[in-house]
Amino acid sequence: MLSSTRESATSETAGAARPVRALSHGAIGLRRIARHRGAMVGAVLCGALLLCAALAPYLARYNPNEAHFDASLRPPSAAFPLGTDSFGRDVLSRLVYGGRISLTVGAISVALSFVVGVPLGITAGYYGGRLDDLIMRVIEVWLAFPDLLLAIGIVAVLGPGLQNVMLAIGVSGVPGVCRLVRGSVLPVKEEAYVEVARAVGGSEGRIIRMHILPNVLAPIVVLLTLRLGTAILTGVGLSFLGLGVQPPTAEWGAMVSEGRAYLQRAWWVSTIPGIAIFLSVMGVNVIGDGLRDALDPRLH
Repeated sequence: MLSSTRESATSETAGAARPVRALSHGAIGLRRIARHRGAMVGAVLCGALLLCAALAPYLARYNPNEAHFDASLRPPSAAFPLGTDSFGRDVLSRLVYGGRISLTVGAISVALSFVVGVPLGITAGYYGGRLDDLIMRVIEVWLAFPDLLLAIGIVAVLGPGLQNVMLAIGVSGVPGVCRLVRGSVLPVKEEAYVEVARAVGGSEGRIIRMHILPNVLAPIVVLLTLRLGTAILTGVGLSFLGLGVQPPTAEWGAMVSEGRAYLQRAWWVSTIPGIAIFLSVMGVNVIGDGLRDALDPRLH
């Protein structure tokens, strides 16, 4: 009886002494994101749209540019689930293929903004001095032009087309990225661990790579998702104005523009791609809100 009591006490002591494995910051962030309902809804919306774009050859019943002149402006039916446009082209086929272009424009243009803006922001914030002054004066002049207006000006100079649209949106997004990264670097470079890294002889490149960049990654990721929604909206806006993808290529903004003359007779031509634009932008924005709530330590 006494021995069993001792064994029980020993096992309880061992269990109490067993260390509890601490969760990493990444795991904690993922848990917070998973608990954020808005972020999960946005992830489902974006995942569904990406899946439809990826499976476009299997979802589309017709070639997106194939005209059926005897079926012009047909309402949704068994033959054309989302109806047809003024040329008799299947709206469903054009919608899923157009999603490929609209989402690609947003992703590539945002990537371009961050490839240029993040190094500029880190350089300005970390080194400071005259280099910081020079970079920020250029950025301030850059910011004098609204994003959409600057993108329109660039496309007007370079000419309409998919590559020029991505370049224009990417360039117009650089100032915002640069300013946010610089503002995030300024307090981090004054931290004790950065001073210690300098004192032990760490190179500037290593300090930036190992200590600065990881600690400003959270706001960069949040801004990336928020910028993605803006980039998608700007891209479809340029196509709506005729400065983006040229006919007959399927793209959401171009589809909305083509159908605006038939809103009273054939609402589906413009409304359906408009809903797709709304869902994609809302999805990435609520994901961004969820990431901000999960990764911003000031909110916890």
